[in-house]
This record gives sequence, structure tokens and C-alpha cells, in this order.
Amino acid sequence: MVLESAVGEAVITANLKSFLLVLSVSLSVATLPQIFSWFRQIPYTLLLVIVGLGLATVDVRLVNLSPELILSIFLPPLLFEAAWNLKWTELKRDLVPICLYAVFGVVISIAGVAFGLQQFTGLSLTTALLIGASLSATDPVSVTALFRELGVPKRLSTLMEGESLFNDGMAVVAFGFLVALPLGTAQLGLQSILIKLCSVVGIGIAIGGLIGFGISYLTQRFDLPLVEQSLTLVSAYGTYIITEEFGGSGVIGVVTTGLILGNFGSRIGMNPRTRIIVSEFWEFLAFFVNSIVFLLIGDQIRFNTLQANLGTIAITIAGMILTRAIAIYLLSFLSNRSVDSQIPLGEQTILWWGGLRGSVSIALALSVPAILPGREEIIATVFGVVLFTLLVQGLTVKPLLEKLKLLGNQPLRQQYSEAVARQVALNRVLQHLQKTEKLPGIDPEFYRYQETLTRGEISRLQAEIEQLQDDYPDLCNFMSEQLRGELLAIEADAYAEFVKAGWLNKELAPLLYHTSDSEE
Repeated sequence: MVLESAVGEAVITANLKSFLLVLSVSLSVATLPQIFSWFRQIPYTLLLVIVGLGLATVDVRLVNLSPELILSIFLPPLLFEAAWNLKWTELKRDLVPICLYAVFGVVISIAGVAFGLQQFTGLSLTTALLIGASLSATDPVSVTALFRELGVPKRLSTLMEGESLFNDGMAVVAFGFLVALPLGTAQLGLQSILIKLCSVVGIGIAIGGLIGFGISYLTQRFDLPLVEQSLTLVSAYGTYIITEEFGGSGVIGVVTTGLILGNFGSRIGMNPRTRIIVSEFWEFLAFFVNSIVFLLIGDQIRFNTLQANLGTIAITIAGMILTRAIAIYLLSFLSNRSVDSQIPLGEQTILWWGGLRGSVSIALALSVPAILPGREEIIATVFGVVLFTLLVQGLTVKPLLEKLKLLGNQPLRQQYSEAVARQVALNRVLQHLQKTEKLPGIDPEFYRYQETLTRGEISRLQAEIEQLQDDYPDLCNFMSEQLRGELLAIEADAYAEFVKAGWLNKELAPLLYHTSDSEE
């Protein structure tokens, strides 16, 4: 008994040391762009992969990745954070193309990649299908982070994030079905596939909705920010575990819960300060988990295995890129024709090239049962393709955005916003100076110097602002839109407070929203 206790303590100590080592390396990488400006050209998550590759080159293995580690520990918070921040109003507008990409896009990807592998490499149908299913899950974390940094149109981010959230669920369901086929626990047939799909997705939505709405109404009854924050964490992991236990899709369950809590529960059950606290907590957690995941992806690469499967990896990459193009352009065309979604060709191109693969693909490949033939080839191929999408596609998205002129005028807007912010701040400094002019002990010469310096800088900033407004008239509309958004947020927060206090029995739609719409 004493021996078992000692062994258990040694394992815990070793795991803690490994965890701290991974965390230390990740945080060290996070500081590199602040020290060396050149590294700012590379998205943070891709920089982590590159560092992980460097560690793999010298055969330093931090922690062994396992499907349980990714799917049960890392995936729920990443899904929840993305769903929490995804606005239902924006998602609803493009729900049709997102669902088309997530459902039919997965089918096209699996079929296309499997067909190419079987035709050109001679792999068995089972192995080819499992590779296709593993790589049907997109993971655009690096791309969406780049979008936010560069000021890419919000709709493009919504399309990419929305597709990824639902796409992951469909990919996991499809993979589970394809694994069950050779094991004899599932039957191939349209009816059985549809029944399985509807039950898995239905259970996920039902449990996710039950937990999401339950916590939303529960948090209405008290105002304890730390408890409410903890409840969101429990809901993310709890939904995943419970849904999987009942035979549903944990991914769909977590996404459903996150969407409900982010769009409904946070409005009726949390005051504005609590919402900020919870949002910042999930932003930190997503950064924390992504830092570990992307570092470990690079660190797990086995170069000799990749070299042995180079031909299979190359054909898989070609098949994946081709099927992704077919899925995006074809389904976008259907969506534009059927519901007039108006997705421009340039945005379709970014959706095609920005469909990176990441942690979910690796987790699915690692979860292939050892009794199935070709398991090692599946893992090696998926790792090679994931590495290609992260390093080649991930690093070329920015030049492609510039080529397609989708960056907008974000640098200009940033310059304008900074000039306005500095002017406002210096006006406050000037007001404070005028209040302290008569204070005893203040040297008049020092006061005049500070006042002259401040007034001169305010004048310079005013000239800069006027020049920018003259050269780029759209900037005035930009500031008006920002102010309108702030006013709408303040009004909506007030209504949420009134609902919580019992003054209203339902949350009202902002009046300013309808007023501005009628003016337009």
C-alpha cells in the first residue's frame, strides 16, 4: 500500500513537472514577438508549432499527446470559448452556408480524399476513409486570430468560425461511424446512417440546450461573478462528458451550451461587469489551451515516419485542397442562389485556403483502434497534412488577403482611433491643469510649460484628425458606427439589468437599433 502511494506521488510529480515545462516554453514563445519585432509577422499559434518542431528536431519530447487529452481536456474549453463569443444575430444570417459547409463539406472531403488515396496509393478503403474523416475537421484558430489582428470583415470570421464549430461535430460523428464499420458495431446503409446522425446530433443539441438554459435561469437568481464564471467552466466540461455518456456528440453539446450562454444566459443572468469577467476568463483559458496544443503538435512530429509516408502525405494534401475547393465554391454557389447569401468570390477563396487542420484531426487519428490495420500510416499521414496546413497555408493567408484586397482600412482606422483617443486624453489633462493652476507650491513657469506642451500636442492631433477625415471620408462613418455600437450596448445592458431586478419580465430589443434602421 505504501509502495502504491509512493508510485502515485511520483507519477503526479512527474506529470506536474511536464506540465510546468510545457507552460514555461509556451509563455516564453509568447514573449518573443515583444522582444523581436520580426516574429510579429507570424501568428502566435504558428510560432508555437515552429518551436515545437525545433524541439522535435533535437528529440526533446515534452508530453505525449493522446486522443483523451485533446478531446476530453483541451477541446471543450476551445469549443465553448468560440461559441460564447459567436453572436447569434451574425450566425443566423449565414446559417445556411455554414450548415452546408459543415454537413456536405465533410461528406465531400471524406469521399474525395478517400477516392484519391485508393486510386493513387493503393491503401485499403477503410484506411483511406479514416484518413479522410480525420482531416475533414477544420481548425482555423490561427486564421481567425489573424483576421482579428488585421481587421478582416467580421462576416468572414463568422463564416469560418461557424463552419468550424459545427464541422468538428460532424467530423467526429462521421469518424466514429467509419471506425465502427470494420469493427462490426455499425451497419452501412442510408437509413442507418441518417438514424445514427440524427440521434447523435439530436442528443447533443438536447443536452446542450437543457444545460445552457438551466444555467441561464439559475444565474438570474444571484449575482456572484466567481460562481457564475465557475458555472460556465463546469458547463463546458459537464456538457461534453454527459452528452458522450448518453451517446450524443459532445462537440455539438458544448457548442449548443456555449451559444445559449453567450447570447442568452449572459444577457438575462449576468450583469455587464460579470459578463466582462467571464469573457476575459475564457479568453485567457483559450490562450492557455491553444498555447499547449499547438506547441505539442509540433513537438510530436516524428520526421523519420513522415519521410517514410511522404508520397501518401503529398497525395492526401492534393486531395484535401482539391475537395475543399469543390466544397467551398460549389456550396457557396448553391447558397448564393438559394438564399441569396452573397458570399463574394474573394471570401470564398479565403474560406478555401484558410481551412487549416489541427488538434481535432490529430486526436481522431490517434484514437484509431490498434487492432485496425494501417493505424500507424493514418497517424503519420494526418500529422504530415496538419503540419502542411499550419505552416504553408497558415503563413500564406495574410499575403492572400492582401492580394484579394480583403484587409480593408484597418491600419488607417487604428491610426485615426489612436489620434482621437490621444486628443481626448490630453483634453482631460488640460482640464486638470486648469483646476490645479491656483494650488500653492506650483511653479508658474512649470505650469505654463506643461500647458503649452499639452495645447501644442492637441493642436497637432486636431490637424492630423482633420487631414485624415479630408483624405478618407469613410472614417467619419467608422467613428459613428463605433459610437452607435457603444450606445446599443449600453441600452441593451440597461434592459438586462431591469429584467434581473424584476422591473421587466422580458428583455426588450434596443430602441436605438430600430430607430437607426428606419433612418436608413
